[in-house]
Amino acid sequence: MPLTQESAARDITLPSGTHVRYYEAGDAHATPVVLLHGSGPGATGWSNFSGNIGAIADAGFRVLAPDMPGWGGSDAVATKDMDHDRDLVELLDALGIEAAALVGNSMGAHTAVRFATLHPERITHLVTMGASLGRGQASLFGAGDGPSEGLKTIVRAYKDASPENMKALVEIMTYDKARFATPELTKARSDAALARPDHLRNYVEGLAHGAPIPIRVDRERIREIEAPALLIHGKDDRVLHFEVTLFLLANIPNSRAVLLNRCGHWAMIEHAEEFNRLVVDFLRNN
Repeated sequence: MPLTQESAARDITLPSGTHVRYYEAGDAHATPVVLLHGSGPGATGWSNFSGNIGAIADAGFRVLAPDMPGWGGSDAVATKDMDHDRDLVELLDALGIEAAALVGNSMGAHTAVRFATLHPERITHLVTMGASLGRGQASLFGAGDGPSEGLKTIVRAYKDASPENMKALVEIMTYDKARFATPELTKARSDAALARPDHLRNYVEGLAHGAPIPIRVDRERIREIEAPALLIHGKDDRVLHFEVTLFLLANIPNSRAVLLNRCGHWAMIEHAEEFNRLVVDFLRNN
């Protein structure tokens, strides 16, 4: 039976009382892999990783893709109260998982990197795609006059999650616009975003405090990460420059980087088959 969003969906209430929607596939006794989505409007564990969950599960892993609080089917949360590290610890505890491989895109990569610095005993592998480390993360090649072109487009789509703005968002997130910025995809992302006006409102209100999401990773501790790390980035990423991945490569001792040509911010979507092969091979052999 093919994996569907409905068949993979699960719900759980964390000890803090927060409701979390997550998607699961694979053997419950297999090695756990947690996929962490980015911060774009309409982003969920399913919308970011629908092309990866089943493939990684079929390779022999237990795959979990949560909607982090503030996104998707999970509870709304004000920016000032957001702490995805705490949420992830609670989710793993609630599911009885002692340690897991973390695979994060953008905001999800920030969560994964921070988790690796704070809970080294609970992470087996670290995989990042288009990692975000906050202000000053790209000093040589990134935009020097404020947010990147891609981040400005994300903010516009949060303020007005119309299909037109979602089309602009998907276009800037990907290299192959003709293939990925389809009317069907942009409408689906728009509908998903508009279904949760509380998420949209919290994100926009967070902008007044200097950032839509809290950036809490301590960069000085990144060099302490012991877990093997696979760092993936699109050469054509217009949201976060691949210099961020080069910084991680220089500071995480057991790391390797893959830079993909003709690839934007969504490597796991634009190059799904290659991404799945890279991740599965990395998890099996490191």
